[in-house]
Amino acid sequence: MRNFAALIFQSMKKSILTLAALSLLACSCGNNNEKQETSNNNETMQQQEQTTKPVVYMTTDISLEGLVKVYEALGVKPTEGQRVAVKISTGESGGHNYLKPELIKDLVQNLNGTIVECNTAYGGSRQDVSKHWQTIKEHGFLDIAKVDIMDEFGEMQIPVEDTTYIKYDIVGDHIANYDFVINLAHFKGHAMGGFGGVLKNQSIGFASTSGKAYIHSCGYTTDPEECWSHIENQDGFLESMASAAQGVHNYFKQAGKDIIYIDVMNNLSVDCDCDAHPADPEMKDVGILASTDPVALDQACIDLVFNYPSVEGDDATALINRVNRQHGIHILEHAAKIGLGQREYELVNIDK
Repeated sequence: MRNFAALIFQSMKKSILTLAALSLLACSCGNNNEKQETSNNNETMQQQEQTTKPVVYMTTDISLEGLVKVYEALGVKPTEGQRVAVKISTGESGGHNYLKPELIKDLVQNLNGTIVECNTAYGGSRQDVSKHWQTIKEHGFLDIAKVDIMDEFGEMQIPVEDTTYIKYDIVGDHIANYDFVINLAHFKGHAMGGFGGVLKNQSIGFASTSGKAYIHSCGYTTDPEECWSHIENQDGFLESMASAAQGVHNYFKQAGKDIIYIDVMNNLSVDCDCDAHPADPEMKDVGILASTDPVALDQACIDLVFNYPSVEGDDATALINRVNRQHGIHILEHAAKIGLGQREYELVNIDK
């Protein structure tokens, strides 16, 4: 595992400066005049909102213990009685890069969580429900937890703020059965999106089969056979994914619910887990990152890839080229633009 100490040190230094700035702002609020004090407090809050960056926690320990540790670093946990969903990709039959049950089982079991998925829109082993269940069984997920294909029996629409392309998000109707979500994504490349992290896992991942077709076609159709004839608008597709991801985020930010985000940067192929025959990774594993801000989290993963100290036999070039080929960064640009999260962040190494 390569040493990212320099990058993390710079981020921690920025964090210290930010905290110092916030302390100065807090001191500026004292005033005997109640009206003036209220005005100053409001101004201070606005300044804090402008200067505070979301924290992204990172460990290089890709293990059962490392995953639990980075989750605990967030300090956001389900309350008693909340129904916990762990959203992963169960992986296409024949693939081998998906997050393995032996890596995620402690986190899922500690929270009495249910692994949740939705059916695909492109055929393969996961568009048909019975084949999807068979794949889930083959990949060992039923051995560690309950599993729910959320659109097995139906779907529902949830609102989106950005209606440029999609007017709503179509998700599996079992989404209503959960109060707390861990969006647990395998960060890797993707043939259409450039890369896949928590934003893709939340948009395409939560969408039903027809919802996936709706996003891929930028709102043109919900027909999974017809949608592939309407995928020429690449930036529109990425913006549709950002809009859908925000819809799910907002759904779980309502009273009594919550959502957090984790990216596992291992098996960094240029291909997605939806590929039955993915290319072998050309770079080594990096670590596990977590945040309450999905945009900051995926941005941190992208930054680690684009600043990777590549050498022969451990080279990020292929993954970088895949992201650039599909203009993959645009999902981060648009997600930040519509207010889903921030692209600037503080990276905190929890290994120290």
